[in-house]
Amino acid sequence: MPEKYIDLESISEMHQLVHHTPPRHPLVSLIDHTDFYGKYQRTDAFYRFGFYTISCKKFVGLLKYGKGNYDFNEGSLMFTAPGQVIAPGPEVTVDEGWALFIHPDLIHGTDLGKKIHQYSFFNYEVNEALHVSEEEKSILKDCLAKIEREYSQNIDKHTQGLIVSNIELLLNYCNRFYDRQFYTRKKVSTDVLQQFESLLKEYFAQNTLINSGLPNVNYFASRLNLSPNYLSDLLQKLTGKTTLEYIHLELIDKAKSLLWGTDDSISEIAYRLGFEYPSHFTKIFKTKTGKSPSEFRNMN
Repeated sequence: MPEKYIDLESISEMHQLVHHTPPRHPLVSLIDHTDFYGKYQRTDAFYRFGFYTISCKKFVGLLKYGKGNYDFNEGSLMFTAPGQVIAPGPEVTVDEGWALFIHPDLIHGTDLGKKIHQYSFFNYEVNEALHVSEEEKSILKDCLAKIEREYSQNIDKHTQGLIVSNIELLLNYCNRFYDRQFYTRKKVSTDVLQQFESLLKEYFAQNTLINSGLPNVNYFASRLNLSPNYLSDLLQKLTGKTTLEYIHLELIDKAKSLLWGTDDSISEIAYRLGFEYPSHFTKIFKTKTGKSPSEFRNMN
């Protein structure tokens, strides 16, 4: 594993790294990926970017991401947000592809800047990349051409708005394509759903959660080797429920069986379910059922 970290805060620094010409716009740039992998001296290091990246790549070799790696030889899209870490190994070569770099300052104060966190694929793991068809690649390249055209000509009062609008259009297409991928890879997605449901029932089958506590999204994502965002998005697309909603549903079922099947007090049940404060348990239970735990128990 690399021990060295290289921080690149600006797009200009990225261009310098790959010995590319200076960017025409300081906050957004599109480059051919063969430039990225073909012109700089590769080192065994982690790279941490201060900007968003969207990359369409067809690799031969492995690309390391955090502690994992992924074979990109089929070609796919990968997204990173500022602060994420990536490590291209020395064995990687690129057949084709492009990379779009977007500095947060470009979208600061815009509608896109306020909602970019909603594009959860910026926080997916590398092995959850988006695989696009040739037709889909063509659609994305059309957006990219408009972005590049705008920042390559004289900048005026319309430039930023048009660039940002086309970036948002590109991201919306990526949302659509990810939806398609969730459904076209239905068997894989269904297997994940079944594994998740099994883990969920196994967790709540414990007699008491006093020591282990309530499970969170990160717990199940880690057990399934997925990112929390990807797991929630997959479940949402397949079932209409997020990971957290699934956890709460299982929690309520367990609570109901304890309320009707034991003489334990509400506080004792709350502790058995892993709550530190009984009031928190009561609040969640009432939100999900419309009744407090005591009101539900008295219905029996």
